[in-house]
Amino acid sequence: MPVTAGTRLGPYEVLAPIGAGGMGEVYRARDSRLGREVALKILPAAFASDPDRVRRFEQEGRAAAALNHPNIVVIYDAGSEGGVFYVATELLEGETLRERLAGSTLPVRKESIMPSRLRAGWRRRMRRELRTAI
Repeated sequence: MPVTAGTRLGPYEVLAPIGAGGMGEVYRARDSRLGREVALKILPAAFASDPDRVRRFEQEGRAAAALNHPNIVVIYDAGSEGGVFYVATELLEGETLRERLAGSTLPVRKESIMPSRLRAGWRRRMRRELRTAI
């Protein structure tokens, strides 16, 4: 199923593409239930038939949903519709990291603090998962 403006995936209506990367395509969408705009990350159709890619896409959504940090987007929903797998997140306005770095570099303090905060969040999450798995 091709995803274009006007496509409905569950309660979300796709409005416009935002970008694409290695694990997905991201669209601006409207949540009809809550009347808000969201970012809708979609697993590309080329990968939807690969069980390993689907598993990793779903795992990425679950892992991000388990974290609560100001530097990590909030996950609102995840699901599939007509063979299209999606994760709905908060929509953040502003410049992309690529745009930010094109103008200049980040201050040294931000470059070193941001990754360490993310690592700390992932470490806490992994410890929790290991404790519950034992």
